[in-house]
Amino acid sequence: MSTAAHMTDDRTRPDSAAGGRRAADGLSNDYLNHFNEVLMLVEIAADAPEIVADLQDWRPVSYPEYFAASNLRHAPEAGAAYDRVAVDRRAAFEELVHAMDRLAMTAIRALRPPCEAEDAGLVAEVTAPALRALIAQAGAFLNSGGRDIPDSTEIEEAQLVIDRLLAHVNADDGVQLIT
Repeated sequence: MSTAAHMTDDRTRPDSAAGGRRAADGLSNDYLNHFNEVLMLVEIAADAPEIVADLQDWRPVSYPEYFAASNLRHAPEAGAAYDRVAVDRRAAFEELVHAMDRLAMTAIRALRPPCEAEDAGLVAEVTAPALRALIAQAGAFLNSGGRDIPDSTEIEEAQLVIDRLLAHVNADDGVQLIT
């Protein structure tokens, strides 16, 4: 985590228990660790094919589910803060989370054996920028206390990546992406 993430201003404060950043109203970007983990594993799958087995265990988890199951000291406050976010803003965030879930699951599917290292590199090359952009938007939403609404353009671009991956995943021939 960057030094900037540990700095405080009038909107955020560090969370000493998890090293995460929480908006002053209690939302927590610790939830994004769930997506950062899958992003990291997708990116290294080309160089470490054994990682694909770890990816198979990854499952979508909503923000409320994540904190309901969390042992983090601030988990109850993070869950309660989410409940206080306006319904329309929560719906926009959940649409963003759904796009991240679909993108991650599609990348995982594309990396299943017999995916070759070269194909895994292509999956990461196509998936990582889109997932990174969505994670950044989710972070902005959480760090703003739900005020920074996700941009639907990024969600649409992620859907294009998903569609490309799905159209070209073939269990017998590996991944063939057309650019």
